[in-house]
Amino acid sequence: MSVQDQIKQLQDISDVNDLAAFKNAVKKNHEWLAASFNSELVDNLVVARADFTDALLRHVWSLLGLNNETALALCAVGGYGRGQLQPYSDIDLLILSKKKIKPDVEERIGTFITLLWDIKLEIGQSVRTVKETIELAESDITIATNLVESRILIGCESIFSELISQVNSPKVWTSKDFFLAKLEEQQNRHHKFNDTSYNLEPNIKENPGCLRDIQSIGWVAKKHFREYDGLTLIGHGYFTEIEHAELIECRSHLWQIRFALHLVSGRSENRILFDYQTDIAQLLGYGDGKAAVEQMMKAFFRIVRRVSELNSMLLLRFKDDVLEQKVKTVVNLNNKFDLKDGLISPSQPETFHTPADILDFLELVGQHKNIKGLDADCIRQLRNARRRFQHQYYHERHDCRERFIALMKQPEFFNFGWDIMYKYGILQSYLPEWDKIVGMMQFDLFHAYTVDEHTHRLVKHVYSYFHSEKKFPRCYRIVKNLDKPELLFIAAIFHDIAKGRGGDHSTLGAADVLKFCELHDMSKGDAKTIAWLVENHLLMSVVAQRRDIYDADVINQFASAVKSHDNLDLLYALTLADIRATNDNLWNDWKATLLRELYLLTQQAFDNGLACQVTLDQRITQHKEEAMVLLHEKGISESQAMLFWQQMRKDYFARFKPNQIAWHTETIVSAGDLGDEKILVSASNDTSKAGTELLIYCSDRPALFAQIASVLDSRNCSIHDAQIAITEQGNVFDSMIILDQDAERIKSKRHLKKLVEAVRSQLMKPGRSHSNKRKMSRRMKQLDVKTKVRFYSSTEDATLVELEALDAPGLLAKLGHLFVDLNLTLKLAKISTIGERAEDVFIVSNDEGKALTQDQEVILRKQIILKLDQPEVNPAI
Repeated sequence: MSVQDQIKQLQDISDVNDLAAFKNAVKKNHEWLAASFNSELVDNLVVARADFTDALLRHVWSLLGLNNETALALCAVGGYGRGQLQPYSDIDLLILSKKKIKPDVEERIGTFITLLWDIKLEIGQSVRTVKETIELAESDITIATNLVESRILIGCESIFSELISQVNSPKVWTSKDFFLAKLEEQQNRHHKFNDTSYNLEPNIKENPGCLRDIQSIGWVAKKHFREYDGLTLIGHGYFTEIEHAELIECRSHLWQIRFALHLVSGRSENRILFDYQTDIAQLLGYGDGKAAVEQMMKAFFRIVRRVSELNSMLLLRFKDDVLEQKVKTVVNLNNKFDLKDGLISPSQPETFHTPADILDFLELVGQHKNIKGLDADCIRQLRNARRRFQHQYYHERHDCRERFIALMKQPEFFNFGWDIMYKYGILQSYLPEWDKIVGMMQFDLFHAYTVDEHTHRLVKHVYSYFHSEKKFPRCYRIVKNLDKPELLFIAAIFHDIAKGRGGDHSTLGAADVLKFCELHDMSKGDAKTIAWLVENHLLMSVVAQRRDIYDADVINQFASAVKSHDNLDLLYALTLADIRATNDNLWNDWKATLLRELYLLTQQAFDNGLACQVTLDQRITQHKEEAMVLLHEKGISESQAMLFWQQMRKDYFARFKPNQIAWHTETIVSAGDLGDEKILVSASNDTSKAGTELLIYCSDRPALFAQIASVLDSRNCSIHDAQIAITEQGNVFDSMIILDQDAERIKSKRHLKKLVEAVRSQLMKPGRSHSNKRKMSRRMKQLDVKTKVRFYSSTEDATLVELEALDAPGLLAKLGHLFVDLNLTLKLAKISTIGERAEDVFIVSNDEGKALTQDQEVILRKQIILKLDQPEVNPAI
C-alpha cells in the first residue's frame, strides 16, 4: 500500500473520537516504512512520512472544526518544517493565532493535542500569537531557527505570511547576528564531542560532520539568501554541481543510518550505541557480526569527513558574504600561497599539480606559526587534488618520501600541519597502512575513539610536550633533548597501525615500520629504535599497572628489556601520550604516579649498573629519614615510631612515600592499644596525588578485603591500589588508593566521613557478608569479556595472579571471599579498570606462606571463572 493509499484511508475516518482507527493508521504507516526500507530510497521515505503526518494533522484539525477559525494556523516547524521525518522523530508544531484564543477554541486545541499523544505521536507543540512568537524568537536563536524552516499545514495563510515576514526582518535577527549565533552554536556543539566525529558511539544528528552540520548550511542560506533549495546556491558560486551532489549523497547516507537506528531502537534515538550497531549493520545489508559493524562504521566515518569538509568550506564562504568582511592583511608566503587574515589561501587557480606539491604545502604550514586555518578555496583545491591523485599512494614516489621524512623532523609541523594531513586525508593517501585504519572501530569502553583518531590525538600529545614545561616537565625535558624527534613521531604514527589484521598488532606494526624505514632510507639504528618502540609501546603501562614495581626482580626485568636511558625516555613519553589519547577520562594522578615511579626506579637502576636491590635499599633509607623528620614535627618520637615500624616488612618503606609513612605512623600511634575488637579506619586526601588514601588497621580477620571492596563498590568508589600486610603482632595493615565514579579523589569532607563510617560499620558487624545493590550499566551488559586468569612466579613466598574480566559490580568482593575460602593470603592488589575490563593483579600465598602449587593454581583458576561467570542479582557479598 502506497502512502497515498494510506492517506486516502485516513481521510475515511469520520469520527474524531475513533482512536482505534487513528492508531491503526499510524501503525500501518510505521509498518509500511519498515517494510519499504530496503526497496525504497530513504529520501522518499522521510518525505512520505512527513506527507502522511501532514494529512493526519490536517484531517484531525478539520474534524475538530479548527479549519473554520479565522486568524488561526497550524504550522510545522523545525525538522518537520523541512517536510522530512524519520520514523520516530519529534513532530514540532506551532499553533499560531492573530490574537488571544477563545476558550472554546482553546478547548478544541487541547483535544487536538491530546488525541495526537493518545495515538502515540511524539508531539512538541506551542500555542502562541504572532507577537508572542516574535518576542521569543528575538531572544532565542533556537526558536528563530525553527521558524526559518516553518511551513503552514492548514489555516490562515495571512497570519503565517505576517509571521514569516517579521521573522525574516532584520529587526528580529540580522543576517550577521543569525550567522554568528549559528556559528557559535556549531562550535559549542562540536566541543561537546571533543571536536571529532570519530567517537565509537557517535550521535548521528549532533556529531561534527553529521546532520546538524548539513542543516547549518541550510539555515544560513535560508536566512541570508532566502534560498530554500541548495541547487540555487550553485548559481551564487557557493557550490559546484559536484559538491552539491556530494552533500545530498552524504545526507542520504546519514538519513539511511538514522532511519535504520529508529527502526532498530523503536524510538527517536540519535546515538549509534553499541547496543544497536549489529542490528543496524544487518538492516543496512552489511551482514552480521563485528566485521559487518566495522564495514558500516568505516563508511559512516568517511561520510562525516566529507560533510565536515563541505561544511567548513561553505561556512567560510558565507562568513565573507554575510559579515561583508574585507581582507585586512595579506602576507605573501611564497609564489603559490598568501596569508589572508590568518587563513592560508592559494594565489593561483590550480596550486597542487603533483602529490609533492601537497607535501610542500604542509612544510610551508609548519614554517608559519601564525596560520590559523585554510580558506574556502584552499580546502576546495586540496579536496580536488586528493581525488585527482588517488590512483597511487604518495609513498611510492621518491620526491614524496623525501618530503615526508623532512616533515617528520620538524616538531612544529605537528602543530597545524599534522591536523591538515590527518583531517583532509593526506596521510591516508600517503600510507596504505594508515588507509586501512581510517574509521576503524574498537569494540570496548576503554577506547573512546577510532584507531586513526586515537593515533592523531597521541601525536598531538607528543607535540604538546615541546610546549608543556609546567604541565609535563619530565616529558618536556625528554623531547627537548632529542636529537632525532622524528623517531618518536614515527613510532607514534605506527604504534597501532596494524590493528584489525589479527595477531599481535605491536609485532605486526614493528614489521610495518621497519619496511617504512627501509623505503625512506633511514639508518638501520634509527629503524631498530622505532621498531622497538612500536613493538613495546604497551610494555611500560603493563608493568606499571600490573606488576609490583617495588620488587627488585620486576625492575630488573623491565630495565633489561628497555636496555638504555634513551629508550626509557622515548618509551615514557610515548606511553603517557598513548594513555592520554585513548580516553579523555583515562589519565589520572594514579596512573601518573605509577609511571613516574617506574621511570625513576628504572633510571636509578641504570645508574647503579642494574643493581636493583641497591636502588630499593637507597630508597628505603631515604624514606625512613624523611618520614622521621615529619614525625618529629608532629611530636612523635623515634621510639614511638619504631613500635609500628618494627612490625613492618622492609619493602613497606620502599612502597610508600615519606609523607604516607608519617601519616600511617601518626594515625596508628595516636590510636593507642587497638585490642582485639577495635578497628582503625581513616582517610586522607593529603598523602597521595593518585587519589584518596584509605587506611585500615585492626586484628586479622577473614574476608576483610572483600567487605571493604563491597562497601566501596556499592558507593560507586573504586580501589586502584591496595597494599595489604600482616604485621608481626598479627594486625592487618591495609592501605588503599580509592577514587570516586569520576576517577577523582573524594573531595567532599562529608562524603569522605560517611564512607569511612560505612567501612568501619561494616567491619564491626558480625559475619562477613555485605549487600551490594549496585547494578550493571546498560553499556556493560552489551559487552562480552571473557574471564582470563594467568599466573606468574613472583617469589618463593607468593604467586602473582593476573585477572582479566568484566568489571561487574561486586567483582573484588567475590574474589576476596574466594581467596578466604581457598585459604589464600592476599598480600597486594593492583586494580586497573580499562573501560569495561577489569585488569587486576593480586599477589597471594597459600596456607603455608608459600607460592601456589600447580594444583592450587588450577583450582583457583577454575573457581575464579566459575564465580565471575555465574550470574547473580544484587548478591550479598
